[in-house]
Amino acid sequence: VQLVESGGGLVQAGGSLTLSCAASGSIFSRYTMGWYRQAPGKQRELVARITSGGNSNYADSVKGRFTISRDNAKNTVYLQMNSLNPEDTAVYYCNAVRGFNISWGQGTQVTVSS
Repeated sequence: VQLVESGGGLVQAGGSLTLSCAASGSIFSRYTMGWYRQAPGKQRELVARITSGGNSNYADSVKGRFTISRDNAKNTVYLQMNSLNPEDTAVYYCNAVRGFNISWGQGTQVTVSS
């Protein structure tokens, strides 16, 4: 599956952004979809994940602020990010997993100014 992220940008602390990840090339609904992020000098970390059945889980640092969702009819997964703070600044990557098949998007930059 091919993944293309969009929706990143510059936002002030306390603001919101919605990231989108459009998938193509395979049966999207069967994939577990995830959002990861990587800040400068840090390892890539899981932000949120949603299974093919719609179950989701979140990193503790974003619980209550971020919401992951998917629209299988549009082959798209979203990440609604609220109450952003400078620590959320990172490149955000979309990820698709089904068995041994793993795909990554190219990433989209999110910068939160204080």
